[in-house]
Amino acid sequence: MIFAAGFGTRLADLVKDDPKPLIKIGNTTLLDHALDVTREAGITNIVVNAHYLGHRIVDHLASSSTAKVIIEEPDILDTGGGLLNALPHLGTNPVFTLNSDNYWFGQNPLSLLADYWNEQEMDALLVLGTRKNAFGYQGKGDFVIDSGGNLTRRPSQDSGLVYLGAQLISTSVISSDFGRVFSLNAIWDQLIHN
Repeated sequence: MIFAAGFGTRLADLVKDDPKPLIKIGNTTLLDHALDVTREAGITNIVVNAHYLGHRIVDHLASSSTAKVIIEEPDILDTGGGLLNALPHLGTNPVFTLNSDNYWFGQNPLSLLADYWNEQEMDALLVLGTRKNAFGYQGKGDFVIDSGGNLTRRPSQDSGLVYLGAQLISTSVISSDFGRVFSLNAIWDQLIHN
């Protein structure tokens, strides 16, 4: 699943006429780069959600043979709600998700996730990086790894690790119990707590 529904508020002037996923780096849109990442990882069932200027994303993907399903959402659902809304198109196996506003260099993040995934031990596997290596990131970080090697949060402190917009997640943890509109953070926090 490729998330392409956000408003792009931090890029205000750049997204007046085009949604953020259609911003180009060089000659390639961010969305096309995300599609390339999925293709290179061998993923064939690709679902893309759209909201802000969603018709532009639908039009852009009309010529693509890669994206199988494009969901134009009338309401913004956040990442968790968007994934929940797409579940009927994704099946029951674990699902890769990719933020369309990340630009990847080096090893394919989805291939990396596939290499380390262990369905018996994991409900979600996230690609994380250090804040200093997350170009353009201005926050305090998202996660830390505690002394026992467990992922945790420290919201009141700087957290050294940043979610880099790629994960592999079991569909069994995606639930309407979180509501219709919710962030993937709600799922991750529940998994960390458990």
